[in-house]
Amino acid sequence: MPTIFLLFLISGVFRYSSAEQGFCSAPSALNTESKSKPLYSKVYESTLSPLDLQNLPGFTRSVYKRDHALISPESHVYGPLPEWINTLGSYVISPEMGSHFVMYLAKLKENSRSGLPLHDVERFIFVLHGAVTVTGAHSVSHVLKVDSYAYFPPNFEHSIESDAPAIIVIFERRHAQLANHVPEPLVNSTDKQPLLETPGEVFELRKLLPSSLAYDFNIHIMDFQPGEFLNVKEVHYNQHGLLLLEGEGIYRLGGSWYPVQAGDVIWMAPFVPQWYAALGKTPTRYLLYKDVNRSPL
Repeated sequence: MPTIFLLFLISGVFRYSSAEQGFCSAPSALNTESKSKPLYSKVYESTLSPLDLQNLPGFTRSVYKRDHALISPESHVYGPLPEWINTLGSYVISPEMGSHFVMYLAKLKENSRSGLPLHDVERFIFVLHGAVTVTGAHSVSHVLKVDSYAYFPPNFEHSIESDAPAIIVIFERRHAQLANHVPEPLVNSTDKQPLLETPGEVFELRKLLPSSLAYDFNIHIMDFQPGEFLNVKEVHYNQHGLLLLEGEGIYRLGGSWYPVQAGDVIWMAPFVPQWYAALGKTPTRYLLYKDVNRSPL
């Protein structure tokens, strides 16, 4: 009897593990459904399976330390944004953790409208889903779709509106004014920015803001093919705010190594050692905030 029971148990386990999408089966890298999804959809539509171990009660990959933080999608908490209409926001980086800027995700519903930043605060927005209409001085309007962005200088009157659901990521900081250098508002898209040289590196780099002294920060779009990694193990005085738009890999922050995927947010304080390697079978793209053009004194 014990032998028969053992054979029955083994047979049952084998049938379960070999079933389609069973616990022991790995998702296909050639999944046609994932190829048909909109750009950056993994940022706001996290699909968690038992293989990810993301759906265990109490489990999170989020980490907060003195010089860095990883905020994964299951930890994003949304609430009303002050002065915004029909919009929910999730602040993922803020001065309370040690940054000098804020980064937040905004989910705009039907008939939504933005509020203005605080006095002397500049704003950058990047569209992740849907479309928004930005209107500035003289009532000039632009429709921004996915992968498009806008920059608004401090104290610049503007609005962000949407008549259908949309999702944007927003960076704001108090502008570090430099005499005789005044930033200008701009609207553009990632695909219109040229690839820049990255000596000693293999990743592709685009800068979304001008490099002139008028701008005290920039936003980089960085692309890695599977298996590519940063050559330089960076340690510098600049702060970073990062949103992983596509792909997955390993990020080193200080003495810790974190598996990361699309939708993850990372804050890096000055002088924290940092390094990234793209893993998996799909390219990585991330959006990166970096303060520039100002002395640290």
